Amino acid sequence: MDKNYHTDQLLNKENLEKQNKPSNSQSDPRNILLNIPLQRRLEINYQRNQKQDNTELLDDAGQAFSYDACRDSHWNPETFSLLYGTPLWHQASEYQRTVLNQLYWVAYYTQIISAEIATIFFNQTSAAALYAHDGFRTICDMLDLESSQERAHISAFRSVADQTEQALLGKRLFSYPMRGPFTETMIFADTNQLKRWWKQLQLQAFGLISACNSFLACQYFTVRGLRTLNGKLVQHQLSRYYQTHDDQENAPIPAKISFYHFMDESFHFNSSTLLSHEVIQCLPQPTPFEAFVANLGIRGCQRDHQQFSVAVNGIFWHDPALYPKVYQLLRSPLFSMDDGDAKAMMQACFTEESEGLHRSYKTHQEAMASYQAYLDPLDYVWPSNRTMAIMQNASIEGYLHTQRQALFRFFQDRVLAGFGDAQPANLNDYPKNCPND
Repeated sequence: MDKNYHTDQLLNKENLEKQNKPSNSQSDPRNILLNIPLQRRLEINYQRNQKQDNTELLDDAGQAFSYDACRDSHWNPETFSLLYGTPLWHQASEYQRTVLNQLYWVAYYTQIISAEIATIFFNQTSAAALYAHDGFRTICDMLDLESSQERAHISAFRSVADQTEQALLGKRLFSYPMRGPFTETMIFADTNQLKRWWKQLQLQAFGLISACNSFLACQYFTVRGLRTLNGKLVQHQLSRYYQTHDDQENAPIPAKISFYHFMDESFHFNSSTLLSHEVIQCLPQPTPFEAFVANLGIRGCQRDHQQFSVAVNGIFWHDPALYPKVYQLLRSPLFSMDDGDAKAMMQACFTEESEGLHRSYKTHQEAMASYQAYLDPLDYVWPSNRTMAIMQNASIEGYLHTQRQALFRFFQDRVLAGFGDAQPANLNDYPKNCPND
């Protein structure tokens, strides 16, 4: 355990001991009833989501999508393009910029697919725990609707991603075959086989515990709210492309899907906030164990979001995990670079300051500030989570240092494996000039 963890435990010990003392009114948690104003807010959110449900529109859009019909247009605002504001973007032709804009859409929503697969599962485990209480049916019905909407989102995203990558590259780049909820949520993470196995065990354990623990069932929506909040920062801007389009009827289908998805997610975020900030107040105070598990979940979200990506602004991927994908893209007929040119371009994009890097860092800082505000009302949250201590460590200097180390190793590994030539000359001395931390 690190220093922040021990500090958190000391600061919260007295409060948690107090919380652990049950009152007479809490003798049977199943008898807890939601107060009438809160019940009404839940019903309004559920009814409004039912009324504006975009499932049919998303299904129709996914089925109607044809890459050929959308190939010549941007699908997002220009600034939301793959590697926007980097040397690759500045040197790209108009056609290549269009491709980078479309591949941003594919990369972004491929990550959203991964998150929503997990959401479907944890919506159901949470509903299982909450249904044990009288008067909680509205919540369970609301989560059932949201899970159904998530499946429509995933289907539409996959339809666009699969066709686009096949048309542009003839193979997958960012997308992947359908999978279950216990894999690493961040599809390009700083991970390895052991970490993936451990994450799988953690997700399975949390699913089991939260299915029979009302506090943890509600607390899951704190984590879901944080992740959705990050999405709202970007998805609002993506949805604007369709909202401000001169001819909405003939706007590219992926832009329509972005808008429909954002509308659904606005209600999902409301649900997360109601459950994690208000419904949770109707439950007994958390035990030390419940508070510990809850904070581990928030801490895990911090770790997932501790870095930022110059490649995909708004998705907090570990860029070294993207190197093979970017290299493949640069070597493809879309850019037709040889091995040396591809490596030089990667060095310029990932190891040097650029407009794109500063934009991504700004998004990361905005997300961190919004997370801090979201957690502020919750008294069980550790100080290191409340301040987003892990995310605060992110910096442009730290990013560049990490990329210079990782890119050197990537080039070196390719040479040792018999692929390509030596790394660019000014990276040859990197270990000597910038030793590992």
